[in-house]
Amino acid sequence: MSLVETPTRRPPGPTGFPMVGNGMQFGRDPLGYMTHAARAYGDIVYLEFGRRPFYQLNHPDDIRYVLVENNQNYVKGDLFQYQLRLLGQGLLNSEGERWREQRHRLEPAFHPTRVAAFADTMTAYTTRLTDEWRDGEVRDIHDDMMRLTVEIVADALFSVDIRKESVEIGDALETVMAQFRRSSRLPVEVPDWVPTPGNLEFHRAARALDAVVANIIRERQAGEREGADDVVSRLLDAGVPADNLRDEVLTLVLAGHETTALALSYSFDLLTRHPAVLAALQAELDELDRHPPTMADLPHMGLTEQVLKESMRLYPPVYGLLREPIAADEIGGYPIPPGATIGMHQWVLHRDPRFFPDPRSFRPDRWTAAFEQQLPAFAYFPFGGGPRRCIGDRFAMLEAKFVLATILQQFDMEAVSNRPLKLDPAITLRPKDGISVRVTRR
Repeated sequence: MSLVETPTRRPPGPTGFPMVGNGMQFGRDPLGYMTHAARAYGDIVYLEFGRRPFYQLNHPDDIRYVLVENNQNYVKGDLFQYQLRLLGQGLLNSEGERWREQRHRLEPAFHPTRVAAFADTMTAYTTRLTDEWRDGEVRDIHDDMMRLTVEIVADALFSVDIRKESVEIGDALETVMAQFRRSSRLPVEVPDWVPTPGNLEFHRAARALDAVVANIIRERQAGEREGADDVVSRLLDAGVPADNLRDEVLTLVLAGHETTALALSYSFDLLTRHPAVLAALQAELDELDRHPPTMADLPHMGLTEQVLKESMRLYPPVYGLLREPIAADEIGGYPIPPGATIGMHQWVLHRDPRFFPDPRSFRPDRWTAAFEQQLPAFAYFPFGGGPRRCIGDRFAMLEAKFVLATILQQFDMEAVSNRPLKLDPAITLRPKDGISVRVTRR
């Protein structure tokens, strides 16, 4: 990664160490360090990672400026590219005209009417999962949600059933996250070609994921595609080269299930720790006309949506965004040099008491229409924002509602332990030790 000239006039920020800057303190507790920096130093905080200047933005207006108002001056940059290098030049990583072409090509697959057509797929796969559950057993709900959501995205977007590969995908993804976690806490970057144990594991995981993606593409190439409207068929019909096809499919497989699985996992954990909210939610679901729910039931699932919004506020699956300015800019009166890193952290904004009273409490009822209307844009941004807002946000929210409802119509849940949840902020915000719950058929 390239070095950037250190600016002479900086926002306030904590003192770092020679050569490594603030990296060591950040690495010990990323979430706590970001939160402390915001509360101690204000809306714009200056940090250094190595010799790279880093600007942490902690006010919605400044985040809106970067993501919306002046978004053409900001790219995801080499630090983001390094974190998600496994995905090649898929939709998440690409820039400029290439990204615009990719987005245009994929948008029809996520049109609201198209997304609504996946409702039955979402509930059918959920029921297939819960048919395996035994009354009174303890489940790692995070493992279950990771497996379920990858199966749903594979069927909905690619028209393939990857039930047999779902565990392999989960194991490979865990290896990738572990390697990122290790590398992000090192004072210097270790290139991928160095044969460290972590790098070797990373390459094995990457090969496993590539094999799954290749199988998905082969199935669609060999199958009947005339009139098919899944994503792979669209990409094949558009003549997308093999390497680009691999990048797009892998991006959608991983990004299309990981964040939804996390939102659901944290929702179940919070509900088991708040039995009164769980009971109210089940009462709402018991009033629905259909089991499992359908699109016609959505207007009557208000608390279901509130629970998911509050869960993603407290535990945002994507807990931070990075951008780099192409040209010099100014934010909050401070000069921002080209190539610097801009950090915008959902974890910090979503727990800011200026915008969320009693910010550490799980209060789904805060999400009234009046509350949302007065909430500043980018005080809450679980799906990002601006032109690069998550393309699958509607798909993810619909899936999360139907999975949550389908399971809680059938099962009660209770926490196995009252120990605080341990978090693992890697590329996404993961539960460090899984989430164990006891399931009892209703």
